[in-house]
Amino acid sequence: MLCCNAPPPARVHRLSLPRKTYQAFLFDMDGTLLTSIAAAERVWTRWAQRHGLDAARFVPTIHGARAIDTIRRLQLPGVDPAEEADWVTREELIDLEGVRPIAGAPAFLRALPASRWAIVTSAPAELARRRLQAAGLDVPETLISADDVEHGKPDPSGYRLAASRLGVDLAQCLIFEDAAAGIGAAEAAGSRLVVISATHAQPMQTPHTLIPDYRALTVHVHADGLGVDGLP
Repeated sequence: MLCCNAPPPARVHRLSLPRKTYQAFLFDMDGTLLTSIAAAERVWTRWAQRHGLDAARFVPTIHGARAIDTIRRLQLPGVDPAEEADWVTREELIDLEGVRPIAGAPAFLRALPASRWAIVTSAPAELARRRLQAAGLDVPETLISADDVEHGKPDPSGYRLAASRLGVDLAQCLIFEDAAAGIGAAEAAGSRLVVISATHAQPMQTPHTLIPDYRALTVHVHADGLGVDGLP
């Protein structure tokens, strides 16, 4: 029983998005359009064991960031981050078991004009394509991968590059993300943000609009951009 003098639980006041027209939608991939958590964690668990790391503690930290940045952050003696990231990528390319789309994502993407959306992912380009294909999702005309930027998320370089290639104003884009690194990148980009919670094991504390998946969303295509209904 709670004491009558106990403080109320902390609450996060989420921002609701006003109905407006966006020039483009920009998406993270893993955890946002598809889930590859099981495959990624299998590979990273093997990598951690090879290097004597506590996999249970380490593996939850890998989501949303480039492999090379994750490995570089550890500062392991005698370890070449580029070589190890290549090992991780090779293993991930052959382990696609369990990769599947987030609910509603295929139909949502099919409703978007090709010139009005892009994916910005921390995965290398070939891995991104294979995971999209494994999940039954179209590979977009504009795909920004780990290969395209010098600095990965939470640096906003990938989103800036995507907006540039689409020929749109980044501040007038709506970004869909799921993990802390990507959310940080979207915030730094100055764009409006929707957080997808489909793969979250625990509720995320975020001030941003939070939805479980895409099933409740409806896209409206206008001459000057995109609208979306169904956001809280």
